[in-house]
Amino acid sequence: MAHVLARLTGATLEDVKQQLAADAASHAEQGMHLEHIWTNDDDPGDILFLLRVDDLSHCKQLISRVHAEIHRDDPSAKLPHMTFLKEA
Repeated sequence: MAHVLARLTGATLEDVKQQLAADAASHAEQGMHLEHIWTNDDDPGDILFLLRVDDLSHCKQLISRVHAEIHRDDPSAKLPHMTFLKEA
């Protein structure tokens, strides 16, 4: 089973939760399912979340494309750092 661990700094937990809720249906259509969300106990502006993904290759391509489009429109947009995990 593949996962994506995302880390977003300088955000609030409520903002991240709200965005993930708004994106849940489109994420599900793309085979991405939120499993967990955490805040760093030492830095509440450091948010991590874990997505289970059906197809890691598809997910990588999708995220790369979406993040590139966002940065094209707003080069200073805060986007999460994504770590793509496959089961060993």
